[in-house]
Amino acid sequence: MEKRAVSLIGVPTDIGAGHRGASMGPEALRVAKLGEKLARLGLEVRDRGNLTGPLNPWQPPEHGYRHLPEAAAWNSAVHAAVHQELQAGRLPVMLGGDHSLAIGSISAVARHCREQGKTLRVLWLDAHADFNTAEVTPSGNIHGMPVACLCGNGPAELTGIGEQVPATTPEVFRQIGIRSVDEGEKRLVRASQVSIFDMRHIDEVGMRRTMEEALAGVDADTHLHVSFDVDFLDPSIAPGVGTTVRGGPTYRESQLCMEMIADTGRLGSLDIVELNPAFDKRNQTAKLAVDLVESLFGKSTLIR
Repeated sequence: MEKRAVSLIGVPTDIGAGHRGASMGPEALRVAKLGEKLARLGLEVRDRGNLTGPLNPWQPPEHGYRHLPEAAAWNSAVHAAVHQELQAGRLPVMLGGDHSLAIGSISAVARHCREQGKTLRVLWLDAHADFNTAEVTPSGNIHGMPVACLCGNGPAELTGIGEQVPATTPEVFRQIGIRSVDEGEKRLVRASQVSIFDMRHIDEVGMRRTMEEALAGVDADTHLHVSFDVDFLDPSIAPGVGTTVRGGPTYRESQLCMEMIADTGRLGSLDIVELNPAFDKRNQTAKLAVDLVESLFGKSTLIR
């Protein structure tokens, strides 16, 4: 049997974030032995090194967006790199960097799905809905806007990455673990009808039922993209993020989430974002992220 081919793509920038430090995320994941641990699971792993792009100028917002030209440059580079790996039949793993970079990665995956006649499903594991626009954003930080941009609601510099506007539609998203949505953003999310399984939903029905609902309809024609924002996890177990929100999934809930995704056999691409070593303790958040990604690629306690 041919080994499954995985490519790691480092994207060392915090261009879209409100705190510095996510640019160190790719190296922290490497220090936590992400590549080696995936190889131990029988995957053929290549580390493509880091993409390059403009430095973070750390400026206030202009017309509702911080660092728009720089964010567009980084996302264009991500789009090209991720699409290239997909075309080569490999599974791209984007090591972020902040969550604005999902504009580049998911637009590339959506383009690949159109080319291959596949149905895209995005599992957005995050404390935040990331559906802000220039009109409602409290900060102008683009890491709070990627889902809106991917759905065509944002500046042309970002919505136009990937040859089709919008790159995706709200129907492809299943947002899991949400517990922080800005006031104006709540109305946008409701109007878009994006599927959100917030923490109250997880509390009421449990992670197993939540994941069954989020994965309903996934079949052999589905390309499953997981966009894993490390702030999805409860900060008591994952302090190394810039935007902690209490009340996230526990370690066991997170493991079950990853294992149920792995069980589908449909994982086709992955983002690991918002890991911020500047806020971490002895790289524990990176180690936990790697642990969960191992489960996402099929590591389990027993042969099932």
